[in-house]
Amino acid sequence: MKYLKSVTLSVFAKPSEEDVSKVRNALIALVPLNLDEGKIVVKEEKAEGFNQQPILVYTITLTKESHTNAFLKALLEKLTPGQRELLTSQRESRLDNDLNFFMRLDKGKWMDERELSITDSGRCFHIRMLLAAYPARRPDALVLVEKIFKPD
Repeated sequence: MKYLKSVTLSVFAKPSEEDVSKVRNALIALVPLNLDEGKIVVKEEKAEGFNQQPILVYTITLTKESHTNAFLKALLEKLTPGQRELLTSQRESRLDNDLNFFMRLDKGKWMDERELSITDSGRCFHIRMLLAAYPARRPDALVLVEKIFKPD
């Protein structure tokens, strides 16, 4: 069954404060695929933060069903039942009107320990999953979120 139309993962890296290659590699590590074989691109954009500090924004977008399924499977394996329950209980606030479901993963925990931890902090990896709800209506998407994240 197709659960997601696309997945977009992104992270901000501050060259003046952290090793940007470590941040980029941690983003890549969230994708359980060989990027070269899958022809998956890590997009890099430059932005300006507070006090004109340079910021790099790394983004990976997955659109092939095999890629989104592999990502979702790996994500669900790494999330604890409690985290999955949290996402299910917060599904109303995490879902927008375009049927994008949003999550943030703690940047430090993933980079240092390869442990996924849901966070509300700004120091995070952003994940946006466009749900493949049919019909494409919010109530159907909310049911799909529960189906995806409900702990076994």
